[in-house]
Amino acid sequence: MGNEAASQAITLGDPVPWFGARSVAGTDIELHINAGRWIVLAFTGRITDTRGVNELQSLIRAKHLFNENKLIAFGVLVGSMKELEPLAPFCSPSLSFIADTDGAVSRLYGADTMPRTVIVDPMLRAFANISLDHPEGHSNVVAATLAALPDIDASAGVPLTAPALIVPRVFEFPFCRRLVKLYEDHSAANPSADQAGAVADEIDDYMRRHDVAIVEPQLRAEIRERIVRRLVPEIERYFQFKATRMDRYVVSGYDSAVGGHYSRHRDNSTPAARHRRFAASINLNSDYDGCDLIFPEFGRRVYRAPLGGALVFSCGALHEVTPVTRGKRFASVPFFYGEEDVALRKATNAYLRDGEARYAIDHDMLFPELHAPGLVPEAGTSISETPGIKSDAEA
Repeated sequence: MGNEAASQAITLGDPVPWFGARSVAGTDIELHINAGRWIVLAFTGRITDTRGVNELQSLIRAKHLFNENKLIAFGVLVGSMKELEPLAPFCSPSLSFIADTDGAVSRLYGADTMPRTVIVDPMLRAFANISLDHPEGHSNVVAATLAALPDIDASAGVPLTAPALIVPRVFEFPFCRRLVKLYEDHSAANPSADQAGAVADEIDDYMRRHDVAIVEPQLRAEIRERIVRRLVPEIERYFQFKATRMDRYVVSGYDSAVGGHYSRHRDNSTPAARHRRFAASINLNSDYDGCDLIFPEFGRRVYRAPLGGALVFSCGALHEVTPVTRGKRFASVPFFYGEEDVALRKATNAYLRDGEARYAIDHDMLFPELHAPGLVPEAGTSISETPGIKSDAEA
């Protein structure tokens, strides 16, 4: 939770402050992961406050309005977990109750002096701020506001498209098949590892995916050269970001046999990932159904790169991978960052477990042939002018 001492006023249209908390049902709640739907934040004061309890009962009676795809609600009460235990049976995926033990979250939203309901739009901006002493009646105004909320895909008044870039023909089809074969050969040669991965998938509903690391230097170099020639210039052209480093050489597999998927997340929200700027998902096959990307803050539209093509997006974008419903999906999923992010990348060593390889400053370089840090080819430079990188004709 936040630790701000002073109450903050919520201004309609402004982004609301993010917070993390734990529900009375024992689940961790991060507000930003719940973007992409309307969110009701019902600050009802202390659990012992009669007015707040009445409003809380109104919220519970309205639970039929809540669903994970459109509208969810959090009741935020000042009190201890023990005091709020009676509310645990009423918790569901679309309705949760938070024990604001020190009142920090209430202060973030200006609800410490006057309980209120704040309604947040799918992009986490304040849409309504209804105080408990509203002259037209708090419950009446909340109910009328909720009834008028549009579906998520209509929440902006116009169709939204996520700021994602699709770049076709990054990997040739034979190269895609080669990477898939590497994955399959590894699975055949390491059945115990795959079995362990499957077990982990079954007990982890957040992500069901198995990765095979690419460690062979020559193959890593071939991947890097294709990305430098075909993808890095497009990232710079359309996102105005000069990628000089690439994090992760893996082939990821999503298997319909175990409902492969990846729940909503951001790729830079953990301490070990703060160096990441852009992510790419390069499809290595097309004979599967499902397993598409969704960017919830921009609606429920699905995105898929073509075979051999890349889908590139900011690591700060909330996204999810839908369940694969037929076959297996294989993808290469690198992250890109720049010289200014190297210090952050090196700091991730503090989060490694015993035995894990530590990051060194000469790792992950997209342009190892250029000795001066930060010196990379300008956008539009021909392949032949880039030292150490061969064109298709020369390769």
